[in-house]
Amino acid sequence: MYVSVLVGNGILLSVIISQKNLHERMYLFLSMLASTDGLLSTSTMPKALTIFWLGTQAISFDACLTQMFCIHFLSVADSAILLAMAFDRFVAICSPLYYNAILTPTIIRKIAVAILTRSFCIVLPSIFFLKRLPYCQNNIISNTFCEHMGIARLSCADISVNVWYGLSVALLSTGVDIILITISYVLILHTVFHLPSHEAQRKALGTCGSHICVILLFYIPGLFSVFAYRFGRKSIPHYVHILLANLYVVIPPMLNPIIYGVRTKQIWEGAVQMFAQMEKYSRWRLTNYESS
Repeated sequence: MYVSVLVGNGILLSVIISQKNLHERMYLFLSMLASTDGLLSTSTMPKALTIFWLGTQAISFDACLTQMFCIHFLSVADSAILLAMAFDRFVAICSPLYYNAILTPTIIRKIAVAILTRSFCIVLPSIFFLKRLPYCQNNIISNTFCEHMGIARLSCADISVNVWYGLSVALLSTGVDIILITISYVLILHTVFHLPSHEAQRKALGTCGSHICVILLFYIPGLFSVFAYRFGRKSIPHYVHILLANLYVVIPPMLNPIIYGVRTKQIWEGAVQMFAQMEKYSRWRLTNYESS
């Protein structure tokens, strides 16, 4: 699955970069999503594989904090990118005449900077909250990667601040994103179902279908894993939590390129054209090599 993440998102990025007709706002946001998906899996899976294959279970405290920061930073960024994509679809469908005026290249750059800045500011305090805690003899994290509450529970001090911080981050970042995405799609559906023709309705819904699938794929497993970990620790076996946490960082990044590749005609055609160009270039190189 990790190899599929790298290959799928790598191909998706290559198609968007190489095909000039895909240098549009929606595909720029999609390239951001593919980048963060690949990095999110890369921040967890290589260490997990070394644990299973090589038995290297040790990790330094600073490396553990770095991995935790990357995981949470990229997760918050993923959520913000999905919100930006929902806003893009909202403007395209509800205010198509102002689409080019609202989502200018400058605005898109500012959105990208805002996503990175927000993610950094939200996740940075977790390092200080963990650094201040005293740690006792038990330094074993029963997971394949480091995350905030997993590290905090190793402390022999009161971690109520960390618990409330984690809940606040989940509610004020992901929770707000979910609410805004829901509002965007309520307004989108209201506009779509008031379009005069059924063909226009079908086309408008088709442009949003891939994004809705990706949203559900990202939020449902993530929220289930978070709430199951916090409120179902006694009723749900621990290995289930570990399995869900590992699948969460590979399954959505693995399926997102497939969803967009299958459901989005422009990306599918771009991929075919890119591979055709690569084949043509390979034949040209082979012909020159044989002639020389």
